Amino acid sequence: MLASAAKVRKHIVDSTSMEAVVTSLSLPPGSRLGFGVMVRIDGDDYILNFSPEKSQLEPLHSLKVNDKIIIRGHAVSHAPKYSYAIVTGAYVERGGKMIYKRIPPKGGC
Repeated sequence: MLASAAKVRKHIVDSTSMEAVVTSLSLPPGSRLGFGVMVRIDGDDYILNFSPEKSQLEPLHSLKVNDKIIIRGHAVSHAPKYSYAIVTGAYVERGGKMIYKRIPPKGGC
């Protein structure tokens, strides 16, 4: 898991895009991360987690297993509870169209 997190950390720090494939529309059982999907990036599986406003949920619900997407992450983390690194999504594009862009919290970072 730490090696997987390290693989995507440079992309996140540099805010560069990564190609991903959606592998599951649900998170691991018992997950309390909110809304997210499982993705494969460069041969490793990740939890792609979102903190969307309600108005942003609909396009994300249109994702399907095996969809090829372009993502940019806001952060990468890991938790002992999960066997996967957790990428917090900042941007998602499918078929050349943006379907999600993170809205920064009001009054700060």
